[in-house]
Amino acid sequence: MKGPTGRPPLWSYWIVLPSFVVLWALTAWLLQSPLLPTPANVLDTMVRESASGELWHHLGATLARVVVAFVLAMAIGTAIGIVMGRSQTTNALFDPLLVLLLNLPALVTIILMYVWFGLVEVAAVMAVVINKVPNVAVTVREGARSLDYRLEEMATVYEFTRWQRLREVWVPQLFPYLMAATRGGLALIWKIVLVVELLGRSSGVGFQLHMAFQVFDVAAILAYSLAFIAVVQLIELAILQPLERRSSRWRQPEAAHA
Repeated sequence: MKGPTGRPPLWSYWIVLPSFVVLWALTAWLLQSPLLPTPANVLDTMVRESASGELWHHLGATLARVVVAFVLAMAIGTAIGIVMGRSQTTNALFDPLLVLLLNLPALVTIILMYVWFGLVEVAAVMAVVINKVPNVAVTVREGARSLDYRLEEMATVYEFTRWQRLREVWVPQLFPYLMAATRGGLALIWKIVLVVELLGRSSGVGFQLHMAFQVFDVAAILAYSLAFIAVVQLIELAILQPLERRSSRWRQPEAAHA
């Protein structure tokens, strides 16, 4: 049964996940195996790592790489997407390269960056950026292609500067595409960062997962994974979703008159 606004009731969001945790706990209790620790054991490991400072140190290292790679990938990908979307010649020239990069496995890019530049921080960030830029470019390109020509003509009539045209005409129309690239990009980037850390860094959640794997410490693997998932979800709920709601308000009057 839906609520008065047509949305599912709030309690419906709190059924599957708690049920999964209960099922996990029961299965772990029945098996009594170190390869499947109970939720309590995972939580205990998380608290212990947090108290020692190790969790915060490695979480911070991974988050820093995610932020740097995310900002660079979004900036470069957005610029490329706008140019390709607005120019058919540029799109024809670079589309084959874009398709190639889209189909290039992330693992190959990471290995090549480490081989060419060494096991350094720049190579790690470059590998993540190269993997993400094509996804952003493709998404923003579609938005640039769908820009309303009538608004473009209005901007020309009123002699908008390039900055005014970008801020008042392009950004509001591109925003849904930018948000799609942002939300999808955040989920993709942190996963690639973990692989980068696993293969060639001495800090970060990926490095800790590698160390835990060496001794089959499943509790530590789950503890670090869940901790970083919680951080990513906090960013999604506290920053991305409110930003999306606030920036899409301009569409509401138009929808009301439709």
